[in-house]
Amino acid sequence: MAKRQASPAQHLLWRIEALGFDAINGLFRLLPVDWASAFGGWLLKTIGPLNSANRTAARNLELAFPEKDEAWRRRVLKAQWENVGRAFAEFPSMDRLRPETGRVELVNGERLQEIAANREPVVFISGHFSNWEVMPAAIMAAGVECLITYRATNNPYVDKRIREGRARYGVRLFAPKGESARELMEALREGESVALMNDQKFNAGLPLPFFGHIAYTAPGPTRMALKYDAVLQPMSVQRTKGARFRAVVHEPIRLEHSGDRAADIEAGVRKVNAFMEERIRERPEEWFWVHKRWPNEVYKAPTAPERPAADPVA
Repeated sequence: MAKRQASPAQHLLWRIEALGFDAINGLFRLLPVDWASAFGGWLLKTIGPLNSANRTAARNLELAFPEKDEAWRRRVLKAQWENVGRAFAEFPSMDRLRPETGRVELVNGERLQEIAANREPVVFISGHFSNWEVMPAAIMAAGVECLITYRATNNPYVDKRIREGRARYGVRLFAPKGESARELMEALREGESVALMNDQKFNAGLPLPFFGHIAYTAPGPTRMALKYDAVLQPMSVQRTKGARFRAVVHEPIRLEHSGDRAADIEAGVRKVNAFMEERIRERPEEWFWVHKRWPNEVYKAPTAPERPAADPVA
């Protein structure tokens, strides 16, 4: 089916939105990055709790940490709003937050150097930890040939600006719809790596445990890694202080090749969920809690189900 053409009025509205985007980005880029980060953190910490998304984040924390008291969850909720505000205020200046600026400590960076030197195709996976844009910045800085997926915005003028901003630190992007899957697979065939976020709800995904509740998780990264005999290469990002970070390259997740493809994909996705849960438990205030990770029926349940044992990640 042909894509429906937007009306002139819609294009006008998009252009007005893009001007607002430019104004906000320009303001944050004028500020020193530490000032921009601190202001963004203060702003979201102040107005975030007034947003309807605050209820989602609070319920997510209740579902994930039923053993914690209300005071603990309030502290984490407030801290996560500050982190989200900092991350969004830092995005316009991500070219100033690359490892070579001294603002990013890279842990196990030799693994990235190995991938780059050997032209080893891997499937990088991560989640919305701290400032998640630091991960692709670290991958690019190491010289790894890699395609990064992202979700395109509805406004094509804003989307163009986002792509241009990320290009300043070497990122090539493909939205996770339409033709991008073929482009990602072609990259793996050619010896390049790909990177995907694998921590959000995917309605057509596999229903597997996450914090003791069934969560639909995208099998795509695991499926691609199995198809091209690549490893899943997890990374995470931690905020150390202000607009300074630690990017951690974790041990690869090596997938099973039992001959039962469906079972091998499920085993891999289980390991992905376990990896994400471990990272979130370590630093819960730095995960993006404001999206609905679980199915609607989980949110409606009055009590949390008994928590199963965590799956191993390797």
